[in-house]
Amino acid sequence: MDRRDFLRIASLTSGSFALPALLASSVEQHAAGATPGEFSPDELPHLFHTPVARYRPMVRWWWNGDRITQQELLRELDVLKSAGIGGVEINPIRFPAQADPMHIEALTWMSEPWIKALDAVLAGAKDRGMVCDMIVGSGWPFGGEFLTREDQTQMMTIGTREFTGPQRVTIAAADLLADVHPQLVSAYSDPQKQLVRACVVPYELSSAEQAVDIPVRAEDSAVTFDVAEGRQVLYFLVKMTGYMAVINGAPGASGPVLNHYSGEAVARYLDRISDALTTKLGPLSPRLRAFFTDSIELEGANWCDDMLQEFARRRGYDLAPYLPFVLFKVGAMGNAVATPYGAQFSAALQQQIEQVRYDFETTKRELFNERFVATFVAWCHRLGVQSRMQAYGMECDPISAGMMVDIPECETWIHTEAIEAFGNGDYTTGRSYSMINKFVSSAAHLAGKRLISCEEMTNTDDPFHTTLERIKIASDQSILSGVTQPVLHGFNYSPPQVPFPGWVRYGTYFSEHNTWWPYFNLWTTYSARLSSVLQACEMQADIAILPPQADVASKFGFQRDPFPRIAYPDYLFKLWEVVHQNGSGCDYLSEEIIRKATVREGRLHFGSRAYKAVLLPKVQSLHPETVQQLCALVESGGTLIFLDTLPEQSDGLRDHESSSTVVHQLIASVRTRHPERTPLLPVRQTDMVGWYRELQQRYALTPDVRLSAPVDYISQVHYREGKRDVFFFCHYGPQDRHTFEASFGEVGGAASLWNPETGERTALARGIGGALTISLGPSESRLIVFEPVGEEMKPFRALGTHAHDLDVPVMTLTGPWKVRLQHVDGSDRTLDLATLIDFNQRPDLRAFAGTLTYSCPFATSGDLPQVLSLGRVHSVSKVRLNGHLLGVRWYGEHRYPLAGAAQPGRNEISIEITTTLGSYMKTLPDNPTAKAWTADTPDYPLGLTEVPVLLGGAAQA
Repeated sequence: MDRRDFLRIASLTSGSFALPALLASSVEQHAAGATPGEFSPDELPHLFHTPVARYRPMVRWWWNGDRITQQELLRELDVLKSAGIGGVEINPIRFPAQADPMHIEALTWMSEPWIKALDAVLAGAKDRGMVCDMIVGSGWPFGGEFLTREDQTQMMTIGTREFTGPQRVTIAAADLLADVHPQLVSAYSDPQKQLVRACVVPYELSSAEQAVDIPVRAEDSAVTFDVAEGRQVLYFLVKMTGYMAVINGAPGASGPVLNHYSGEAVARYLDRISDALTTKLGPLSPRLRAFFTDSIELEGANWCDDMLQEFARRRGYDLAPYLPFVLFKVGAMGNAVATPYGAQFSAALQQQIEQVRYDFETTKRELFNERFVATFVAWCHRLGVQSRMQAYGMECDPISAGMMVDIPECETWIHTEAIEAFGNGDYTTGRSYSMINKFVSSAAHLAGKRLISCEEMTNTDDPFHTTLERIKIASDQSILSGVTQPVLHGFNYSPPQVPFPGWVRYGTYFSEHNTWWPYFNLWTTYSARLSSVLQACEMQADIAILPPQADVASKFGFQRDPFPRIAYPDYLFKLWEVVHQNGSGCDYLSEEIIRKATVREGRLHFGSRAYKAVLLPKVQSLHPETVQQLCALVESGGTLIFLDTLPEQSDGLRDHESSSTVVHQLIASVRTRHPERTPLLPVRQTDMVGWYRELQQRYALTPDVRLSAPVDYISQVHYREGKRDVFFFCHYGPQDRHTFEASFGEVGGAASLWNPETGERTALARGIGGALTISLGPSESRLIVFEPVGEEMKPFRALGTHAHDLDVPVMTLTGPWKVRLQHVDGSDRTLDLATLIDFNQRPDLRAFAGTLTYSCPFATSGDLPQVLSLGRVHSVSKVRLNGHLLGVRWYGEHRYPLAGAAQPGRNEISIEITTTLGSYMKTLPDNPTAKAWTADTPDYPLGLTEVPVLLGGAAQA
């Protein structure tokens, strides 16, 4: 493809309701039911037992300040491979402010030495059988020192001032420009501001036509105008160009951010990169799997030189008269300011402005998809590599954009080491997955994609206290949200000679210097086995959720995902959770998808997806064509559930009144004819799990698996490939063990437990009606597979045989204890403890980090104990009894089967506790990295703090 053809593709536009070209082709392909065919069901047990690199977790590999050498890069690849990591995302980034560069030279991004280092890594990864991705540019979003002004990001924003007339006013243009100063996270040092329009309106405004324009010329140093009698408001539009700098860009790729709304600018930027690389390296494929686009955090970018023309062409009217009132004043991270300002709009004008705002927000997203996303994807394909992208944000619709890219990606964070309950409050509490995950995975499902990556374990709060258990919980939650491969955040390039803890750009602290690193492959292998199964199957969903996107755009503007300032309605991001917690599966849809879908036999079909019910949470605005399709679903036998309100109007300004009449009439008509399948229901937010269970039963929304006692700290996700059904259950809360019956309805075949820690598969005995009794303790998970009879596997066992209610304590190990302290600083000593303590409680011990070995003799008489319980341990434990290794526990209840290791009479027990680094780091005031990352972090249990208990009777591990 030559450059002209490439630019032509990059600048494709669409009609008012058409999807971008790449998405349109994807819609047509997947609406026909195309599915991946690269997996053989017969291969799955082997893939599960011995997962290859493509299924293993990847890491974001920060090349800190590009202070890199080929030798160290290859050494770190070996470190990662030995820890069970399957691939790297090469990510040049600004050098950490608190770190010592150790006189190591910084290579300039895309310079010849830098490209030689990259070449060595691509070759080294290939030799090691590892996957390689690379971020486009450095830091985020796209940008660089080399951008010309015409290619730099643009924002049209507003300022206001109030006056009381009559009077004549003169204001310096520079003062008006100074009024507009968004709170930027990453401001560029050389922005350009231009006053492009000013008008005066009455404080009580009933029509945009009341605006009195003030002549504004670029050469004028002041603006003079007359203020009419009474309270008046001056609105002025300011165009900002090159206002934002790349966040954490490395040398050579910092500077101003690119204009993502200009297809020509995006193409020039990408071609500059590929020309530099391919000239030196030749073809990038197959050594490079994908180019990656990180967070779309454009801090309010909303403009391009032809925005007004494109708006008029797509929407059919002129945006200019409404623009001062449609725009919000911009605050932090591009969010609208919360402080009241400007004129007071009449109810009719407010409604009109919201209709125009919807049209403006829609136009922006169309242009972004066509000019940025499509250009990026086409560029990747031209180079023979895949596109991987976090395709969401104010400017980017996660459904349509997520369908366009090859590998859509989302985010899972660790905000606190504490394991929190969900509760009825903020939608973020207790959740590691971000609100965007389910949207991204839904887009992938709609497009027939099974590889859904996730920036996992992002931790900017407390990286040094993080345990493998906390990592497991976050990863399990990611799986529930639809993720099939983690990309860990992250691994810091840091040579061995750098003082402890090395160069740290971000956490979680995935490092060979971390105390639990020797055990890290326990989690990476667990994760890889799950990914090998999930990527081979398709996630099942027969419930759809249609969010009120038109209402959000109209009222507030599209929000900054994955951390929207406004959740509308406030339960929106909890709704999918309760569907899964009650045994079903669901996807988020968009209006475009519904209009492209087909209806038959009571289902809404799109590709391989088929939905029997659509939930509409507080949806007030819909396009008439969307409503027609939803009504067709009801007429065909499907269910439409309105939550809290009924749709009452159309979206956008053109033909709004007539289109709203159609919406109202269609909704009223279908509800009159089919009241039993079109209910209007209030949402009971105090008990959403129970509320949805009642809804499920009342409207016959039979789940894939019916749980006898659903709770908000246990959930499931269902996958299928051919005749094999796969269910993943997990417990992710602080609550105690929960036991429940799981009835799998029409799911047939023999049940088996696939253990992702060991790779073993064990047949399960199903109870009456094919049910299974499942018992899940804190942080535990189960992978249950149903498949045709005939597979070779271990003998039958019952599931959930932790007979905790029948535990019989034999004795408690109260001490005294001899403790060996092997510190990460190299010191090694012993001490005697009469009783167990939390080391944080003693000033002379709270600085410990490393391995604690507790030894204690005990004697038995009569029945020998069967189980050792350590209770909850913060980090990793390893136990030996009479010299026999009993195993390692890194999450949940640290229980060990004694399996004949106990003997009559005298016994010797050794309990190793590997702590986290958090407490130690807090005691290093002279270490700038420790100081930067541990300020105000809480304490967590340090050492063995619960008295070990030996159990007998019916107790099992």
